[in-house]
Amino acid sequence: MNKPLAYRMRPKTIDNIVGQTHLVGEGKIIWRMVKAKQLSSMILYGPPGIGKTSIASAIAGSTQYAFRMLNAATDKKKDLEIVVEEAKMSGTVVLLLDEVHRLDKPKQDFLLPHLENGRIVLIGATTENPYISIHPAIRSRAQIFELKPLTEDHIISALDRALADKENGLGTYPITIEGNVLDYFARATQGDLRSALNALELAVKSTEPDGDGSITITKETAEECLQRKALSHDKDGDAHYNAISAFQKSIRGSDVHAALHYLARLIEAGELKVIIRRLIVTAYEDIGLANPAGVARVVTAAEAAEKIGFPEARIPLANAVIEMCLSPKSNSAISAIDAALNDVRNGLSGDVPDHLKDTHYSGAEKLGSGVGYKYPHSHDDHWIKQQYLPDSIKNKTYYSPAATSKFENALNSQLSKFNNK
Repeated sequence: MNKPLAYRMRPKTIDNIVGQTHLVGEGKIIWRMVKAKQLSSMILYGPPGIGKTSIASAIAGSTQYAFRMLNAATDKKKDLEIVVEEAKMSGTVVLLLDEVHRLDKPKQDFLLPHLENGRIVLIGATTENPYISIHPAIRSRAQIFELKPLTEDHIISALDRALADKENGLGTYPITIEGNVLDYFARATQGDLRSALNALELAVKSTEPDGDGSITITKETAEECLQRKALSHDKDGDAHYNAISAFQKSIRGSDVHAALHYLARLIEAGELKVIIRRLIVTAYEDIGLANPAGVARVVTAAEAAEKIGFPEARIPLANAVIEMCLSPKSNSAISAIDAALNDVRNGLSGDVPDHLKDTHYSGAEKLGSGVGYKYPHSHDDHWIKQQYLPDSIKNKTYYSPAATSKFENALNSQLSKFNNK
């Protein structure tokens, strides 16, 4: 059976991994593990198609260890037993366990002692947050690494490599790529390299050669193979980012008609993840404390859209956009945290006041930690005047309420009451 292009192009060593330089770049943690052949079990998490399996196979290839792949949800305990027996005979086995968050207790109990003795190096792959979804017994025996989304440049680089590779890629085909079709593949797959590679292969193998024998891949071909419409864009691809920018600015400017127009552009391009991320960011950045209940409804709508997918996702998205446009606006929260961050980054911090310091260890009182702390709940209004900021910035203020809604006016009243006590 002919393996898909994404499978054939998996990196053989960590030097060939696309992106993830914070883990596999020279001097970084996984690079050091491989260089020293001092592997430990790890959990890799992040969205689909960004290199979890590739890193696992590259680690095995770089260290020359045997490499096996199983799925925690579908493979049985017997399959784990076979891998362990192989490890007993041949030495260390690198086991990629996909959907590791679905590992049940019998499989987990069987696997744990083999992780302890190093016979099995587990590389668990998951799209779920491992701090929430993975059992502590497994989590405590593995290092957790978050994979970052691949950039469009990463995707294009990998597609170029596949087009040039005559052994595993498409290098033996006489391919002509029109305009910025590769840019479209990179953008429309939203960081999913597997989808981009497999769509490219489908485009190449399903396109008839023209008169001179060349296989020409057009934007229309790419759209058909991805089943997504491309945003109309110039050669630099600026229109894609311009639409996203205009979407947020239209909401911020309370122009409901313009916001729905740009939402429609992004929906037509299949950019669900982009829309959801931008909606949530805009809700907290531009609606903020002027309408906290509205912000919560935006998050709920975004979660609903993600669950149901297109085409129905357009409905909760439109609900959210219309409410956001017509809602009162406030950027007081982002202004406050950015002002605080600016001070911290410029060295304005200072020592934590003694009465606020941690007291959980013996001897803390002798050092003056916690001495003189006033417990707010023991006082009227659950508040008592005392210093919280370091001495060097004790009079600093960051939050300035915007008088745009009843909610923020109430916050302002509370703040004024505390300031005047």
